[in-house]
Amino acid sequence: MAVPPRATVAECSWESLRSGTSDFLSVLDAHLGVRIPGFLPPSECAALARRVYAGRPFWISDFDGVQFSLGRAWYTHLEQDREEEYFANARTSDAVVERMLPGLQGRLCEAISTLVGAPAVKREGWCGPGVHIFPAGEWLSHHGGDVHYDNEGLSEEQCARRSRALTLVLMLQPPESGGALRLWDVTFAGTDDVSEQELQSPRADVDYRVGELLVLNSYRLHQIQPFTGTRDRISATAHAALDESGSCWEVWF
Repeated sequence: MAVPPRATVAECSWESLRSGTSDFLSVLDAHLGVRIPGFLPPSECAALARRVYAGRPFWISDFDGVQFSLGRAWYTHLEQDREEEYFANARTSDAVVERMLPGLQGRLCEAISTLVGAPAVKREGWCGPGVHIFPAGEWLSHHGGDVHYDNEGLSEEQCARRSRALTLVLMLQPPESGGALRLWDVTFAGTDDVSEQELQSPRADVDYRVGELLVLNSYRLHQIQPFTGTRDRISATAHAALDESGSCWEVWF
């Protein structure tokens, strides 16, 4: 019988993970998530955040302006019945992200490959990694995000057999206060409905540092917490799953 994870978040240096001295997936299985401080230096994150703002004419507005993205996110399009728009504009989405944030998509794919010890490539026909912008002082900053799993990009078969799937979040610009990601000791069990009992399960809040990479099992229940101040919350995200062959990981946003 598998040992349930401890309701804690592990911390690993990027150097140890790159050198292969840490078995990343084993560490992840034993915890609610893994935080990797110093993945990018603060100066580079600040430069990337400035480029995100420079790309504002290309931002995608979701849920009537509750949040925005640079690049198209699958889950927002799915929940707004805009699936055709997502796929029709996948190449344009990637071109915009590459133009405004040169090399970021590739670096996140490379990071996934390093963590899992296998090739990681953008999923054919889908949008590659992108950026979420949650505006300061708006609805989500007051209420927090939805409680959810990141299983939207997985097939029913993948969910049924619990095919390996990861979510990576790179914090480019944290808010002034709050905005942590809450992780519960609860994983997807065939329904997106969440009970009050599950919400009382052990949990941990991850307060991001600039340049920190957080990795979690995509089947894990999580939620963005409310935040305060005048600074927007800006993070890059990549989703990844082991493909049907079991030898390569597919990456999307």
